[in-house]
Amino acid sequence: MQEKRHIAIIAGGDSSEHEVSLRSAAGLKTFIDAERYDTTIVVMRGTDWRAVEMENGQCDMTHSYPIDKNDFSFTRGSVKHTFDFAYITIHGTPGENGVLQGYLDMIGMPYSCCGVLAAALTFNKYACNHYLSYFGFHIANSMILRAGQKWPNAQKIADTLGLPCFIKSNIGGSSFGCTKVKTVEDIYPAIERAFGEGDEVICEAFMQGTEVTCGVYKTKEKAVAFPITEVVTHNEFFDYNAKYKGQVDEITPARIPDALRDKIQAETLRLYDIIGAQGIIRVDWIIKGLPVTGDGLQDVKLMLLEVNTTPGMTPTSFIPQQIRAAGLDIKDVMADIIENKF
Repeated sequence: MQEKRHIAIIAGGDSSEHEVSLRSAAGLKTFIDAERYDTTIVVMRGTDWRAVEMENGQCDMTHSYPIDKNDFSFTRGSVKHTFDFAYITIHGTPGENGVLQGYLDMIGMPYSCCGVLAAALTFNKYACNHYLSYFGFHIANSMILRAGQKWPNAQKIADTLGLPCFIKSNIGGSSFGCTKVKTVEDIYPAIERAFGEGDEVICEAFMQGTEVTCGVYKTKEKAVAFPITEVVTHNEFFDYNAKYKGQVDEITPARIPDALRDKIQAETLRLYDIIGAQGIIRVDWIIKGLPVTGDGLQDVKLMLLEVNTTPGMTPTSFIPQQIRAAGLDIKDVMADIIENKF
């Protein structure tokens, strides 16, 4: 009988999404087949990396073991434990921007998601969307602000992008620091708030339409596109409360014509190849001009919103929802991601 592979589920990180990441790790611990794999959650914050035990479905930091960064191992009692594979579920730095991937490449450990270049590119929303626009993807008009740079006149921002517009961190997630701005007077306060999440801010034109999200993955043998989820928020936009406190309707499969579903899935898989993605990714889209019937698709414009290469993996996150809607066993999907690297 083949010895079980030992999987490190790496969570935490240094951004506002730290706690969200821990919830994803707890979800993954239940999703990965315990009969095939041993799993240990590793929580990172700064240079403090620890293998942790679980208590009542949550990470118990009081029972933890320091990670030896020389080989990403830990010692419990007198026994040294090593890993065969890392499943990265850090949302934000350093697991979503390529930094952790570079370390794992250096020590020769396979991992679940894309490599350094693709991670760094997709983590920077402005750079990623403008790069993809050269391949025919439609994106919103936007501008980038960096720390230390003189801000443009607020009226100029409004004139360039229109109102309402969105102002958000260019390198953050979970809508932390994101504001839907409706007046010129609110532009500078929104910029200040977004800079609280990092040193780059993106100002982006509002895209009116139906928001959907599509998860996909590829292995050496197959390409899989999950059913699409339609996002109907009860708030001004799909903010933190909508994402994590139930103030949203997430409808899977989305109420869209089959031909449009096929187009979105095909475009998501095309994007996957262009950026050099690996593992599961999720791409968020805005559908402009959605017809009420199956006719009139020639008038539909598919707008790229965001690419997420380490999507949330709590039981209620989009990807697990879509896997269930596809009639797939999430344990088999996780095994696909792991075994594809061996």
